[in-house]
Amino acid sequence: MGMRIDMIGIFVADLGRMVAFYRDVLGFETSWDGNGPYAEFVNDGVRFSMYERAQLPGLLGQAPTYPAGLNGTFELAVDLPTSADADRMVAQVVAAGGQPIYAPRDEPWGMHSSMIADPEGNLIEIGSWNRGTDA
Repeated sequence: MGMRIDMIGIFVADLGRMVAFYRDVLGFETSWDGNGPYAEFVNDGVRFSMYERAQLPGLLGQAPTYPAGLNGTFELAVDLPTSADADRMVAQVVAAGGQPIYAPRDEPWGMHSSMIADPEGNLIEIGSWNRGTDA
């Protein structure tokens, strides 16, 4: 039996605000209608979702804890075709309210990378391995 990751889910304090950020600022599609504690985004490959933190104690049978401020426990990474695409996206996301963490830069391992945080402090890497062509 082969093991594979099926879904990445983020537990969020304000589902409406977070869905709006990922949909309207980052461009993820969703059919979430504003009802219920769960939203899933359209994504190729691994499913991506959000669930309201307020619902977790009932689901888990115990109260979980959460990081405060900038969440250094994980990152989501977005890979764009070119460095220019990544730079444009970072500028758009920051202009729309994303918190800049570090500006676009070329990394020693060959990736062009930058980091922003979403409204709840989750890290999102916006970068490119430059597998496309600049247009």
